[in-house]
Amino acid sequence: MVFMAARAKRTERRTDALSKERIVEAAIEILDTDGEGALTFRALAARLATGAGAIYWHVAGKDELLATATGDVIARVMTGVSGGAEPREAIRALCLGLFDAIDAHPWVGTQLSREPWQPVVMEIFEGIGGRLPALGVPGPAQFDCASALLNYVLGLAAQYAAGARLLAGKTDRSTFLATIAARWAQLDPAQYPFVHRLAAQLPEHDDRDQFLAGVDLILAGIARLDPKSAPN
Repeated sequence: MVFMAARAKRTERRTDALSKERIVEAAIEILDTDGEGALTFRALAARLATGAGAIYWHVAGKDELLATATGDVIARVMTGVSGGAEPREAIRALCLGLFDAIDAHPWVGTQLSREPWQPVVMEIFEGIGGRLPALGVPGPAQFDCASALLNYVLGLAAQYAAGARLLAGKTDRSTFLATIAARWAQLDPAQYPFVHRLAAQLPEHDDRDQFLAGVDLILAGIARLDPKSAPN
């Protein structure tokens, strides 16, 4: 009886130590290292030195785990934006934080692209749209402005998700861009003059700077919005 009691106490301590936070953290490590396909409850149990049953106690399945892991990454971005920042700068910081998060965790792009109006996307939408009134954006135009920024971010998410699947284990970004640039350079300059000119710039361009330039273009358009011309 004493042995059984001691064993029960050890089991209880082990269960308490295995929190949902630890499970999500381990899942993120697997996703970052090996991608979504490698995330199984068997792999997770091995990493946590526990049984799959103990994980199921906290998480119902892989879909819930992926959603929670995505929410955890995005929550860090949202809380990292200063509440006292000027609205335009706060929106820029939020969008740039999302870029960095998706760049560091390409699988997040897959999850954000999977379901347009999932809760984590609504958090992003609120983070952007909630700051538009302070920029003087007329009420009827706020939906369009917030949607333009959100769709720009989700477009990035989809692009990175596709890139992660395409390049997984094959080549690095520099080699990939150099290959694409070489293809562009071989295009007929008479038919593709713009693309042909950009071929030399492609390998050296900075994705982060280019993304932020797009955010600034959208914000510049929002700043010039005439309340009288706002849609009804």
